Amino acid sequence: MPDKPDKMFTGSGQKGDKVEMKKILEVLSEEMGKAFEAAGYEASLGRVTLSNRPDLCEYQCNGAMAGAKKYRKAPGVIAGEVAEKLADSRVFKEAAAVAPGFLNLKLSEQFLLEMVQAMTVEPKFGFEVPDKPKKIMIDYGGANVAKPLHVGHLRPAIIGESVKRICRYGGNECIGDVHLGDWGMPMGLVITEIQERQPDLVYFDPDYQGEYPVEAPFTVTDLEEIYPFASKKSKEDPEFKARAMEAVYRLQNGVRGYRALWRHIMDVSVADLKKNYDSLNVEFDLWKGESDVQDLIPEMVDYMKEGGYAYISEGALVVDVKEESDTREVPPCMILKSDGAALYNTTDLATIMERMKLYNPDEIIYITDKRQELYFEQVFRCARKTGLVKQETALKFLGHGTMNGSDGKPFKTRDGGVMRLENLVRETQEEMYRKIREGREMAPEEAVQVAETVAVSALKYGDLSNQASKDYIFDVDRFTSFEGDTGPYILYTIVRIKSILNKYREQGGRMDQLQLLEAGNDSEKALEMVLVQFNTMLQSAVEEIAPHKVCAFIYDLANAFNHFYHETKILSEEDSGRRESLIALLLLTRDVLETCVGLLGFQAPEKM
Repeated sequence: MPDKPDKMFTGSGQKGDKVEMKKILEVLSEEMGKAFEAAGYEASLGRVTLSNRPDLCEYQCNGAMAGAKKYRKAPGVIAGEVAEKLADSRVFKEAAAVAPGFLNLKLSEQFLLEMVQAMTVEPKFGFEVPDKPKKIMIDYGGANVAKPLHVGHLRPAIIGESVKRICRYGGNECIGDVHLGDWGMPMGLVITEIQERQPDLVYFDPDYQGEYPVEAPFTVTDLEEIYPFASKKSKEDPEFKARAMEAVYRLQNGVRGYRALWRHIMDVSVADLKKNYDSLNVEFDLWKGESDVQDLIPEMVDYMKEGGYAYISEGALVVDVKEESDTREVPPCMILKSDGAALYNTTDLATIMERMKLYNPDEIIYITDKRQELYFEQVFRCARKTGLVKQETALKFLGHGTMNGSDGKPFKTRDGGVMRLENLVRETQEEMYRKIREGREMAPEEAVQVAETVAVSALKYGDLSNQASKDYIFDVDRFTSFEGDTGPYILYTIVRIKSILNKYREQGGRMDQLQLLEAGNDSEKALEMVLVQFNTMLQSAVEEIAPHKVCAFIYDLANAFNHFYHETKILSEEDSGRRESLIALLLLTRDVLETCVGLLGFQAPEKM
């Protein structure tokens, strides 16, 4: 988020004046509703929308078409009567009735100025935070311990981070939890393979009573090789698999050495995970995992049995979650297998139980692969039926699509393997560095730093600009381009604005007491019209959990600014009042853009 170092005054009254800030479409619809009422029709017909023909008008209203049948009048007649009532409107400069009954609208420059001025003096540019904010828990990341992050972890991490930031900006309390896969068979496989390689370690001596070593007997590089090796071995060697299952049993039943070794695995893995997530500006408030709720499972199972929710079916403990309205078969939610072992269902339900006890959230959002939708539907139904959550607690699933290669299949390395996330980040940084050095005079050390910053924008924007549920093609050349709908293009626009502002300062220009004036040309007005869409966009992004709406907005804003930049004299403007107004508009544009990229989880460098 920008720190807004430049203070400016742009209000129309005295400093500190409070300007009521509403969403632009609300204001326009209110004005249009009054005109419909004045003409003898329902105010509700006055709904205004952005024009789908910007070559003809800026906004439009189709209310006359909707009212024609009710009032038994030709829509053109109704539109004409309403247009007459808007002749002296302070909001609309032009309201034209066109066949067969549309109202084409253009805004008054003075009204638009007032809206833009309000953005400069109101917190969060006038965005209205709720009177009663929600407490929202966001479950994203889903990394597995002892395994390196791969490209499949990219989407839940960056979507979840953006959702968290958007919801926080929307005035809510948000808690992000990585929810590690740190229990069960993977741990058993790793421990067993370590024992194979280092059988003399004290962790495996049942008679050892002393303190265990502080340092782990392996590195993260060792773990990254051990897990896939052990996983493959378990598929080929039944005896090894049986020993791994025994290791799981010992770990889960609190055998000292196994618990101590598990803590080493956790410490080494989490340190590496944090490093990788840090490279993407992804942060978690909680680093909890499956292991944190193991002690809660017996309590939860007893509760479900005693409450009459769970019953034995073919030896397994299950809860029916089918509803009368179901048109497809929805199987029962299994709580315990026939051998008494817990499942992912069990752990996720116990986690919900823990979250309600510790945090009592109003909403829990899960961000993971969309192919898990049926699984989470089962879990949510079970949690609600058994009373693990309150009736008013919202449980939401945001399923994402896959990141694919040029062949349309999940992204792989050149040799067909699963690409590690750190390698994807590094390759993107290298490509970004090459493009930065290509056409710019910049020291290599500085270019490296800039490339790292811009590469994050390339990856994140390339992903977030797509609707989360959609698959997309990863194209490093397109994502790192400085042209088109890309992160680097957005950042280049911000840097361009910063450069103009720096030159203005160098020329002795002051940043305080700036006064915004009415738009002096069409491109300036077009820029202001995009800016005042901020509140509407953000409200929609919060309500719909939709980072892609932020991307669409800042792409429009960047395009509007660059068009304005090419058509407008700024620093060479001879009229000092006009020049100061333009600088004030640049400051607002910069702040809005920097706020939005902050919501997406990246930031702009000082130069590119």
